Amino acid sequence: MTRVKICGLKTLADVEAVNRYLPEYVGFVFAKTRRFVTDEQTRLMRQALDKKIKAVGVFVDEPLAHVVDLCENRIIDVAQLHGSESEAYIRELKQKTDICVIKATRVQTPEQVLQVMSDEADYMLFDTYKKGAPGGTGERFPLEILEKCLPDMHKPFFVAGGLDCDNVLEVIGRTECFAVDTSSGVETDGVKDEQKIKQFIEKVRGKER
Repeated sequence: MTRVKICGLKTLADVEAVNRYLPEYVGFVFAKTRRFVTDEQTRLMRQALDKKIKAVGVFVDEPLAHVVDLCENRIIDVAQLHGSESEAYIRELKQKTDICVIKATRVQTPEQVLQVMSDEADYMLFDTYKKGAPGGTGERFPLEILEKCLPDMHKPFFVAGGLDCDNVLEVIGRTECFAVDTSSGVETDGVKDEQKIKQFIEKVRGKER
């Protein structure tokens, strides 16, 4: 079964929406973007989040101590790393916590994708390359690049970048990914849209039935 991650939650209304449709993961963005949330905002949202859903903290070169603190306080269950975090950083994070780690990379070429595969992370996440942006562009990358790498993939991965109801089944069919990750694809005018969240999750899960 392909898992679903709804990223970029900012309000309790967002949490109420995902609680109704139960994606496997939701993302809280600690990087300085328009979806940035504070520790306190995330703590309140996490308290309201259905316990069936895993809370993912999204970071870009965040000080290790802050990520560890969020884990120890049970504010996040998973760390998604979008910066230049090293294998040593991931190893130390896993030694200090019981957290799962997703290492994100921006897709450029098949050779680059295979070179950046992390041995220490539990999952990879493939997002769209855009100069100066660590992720969250809302744009797609050429799936052919990932398809060429599939025979050499040695761990499960998420696919992100411009996913919505219209293209998500194509992405799943061509990549056989572990999970799909969307944010702007379930928004209207920059705000999470409950109907789009419902449609996205039903589209993914309808494929499995």
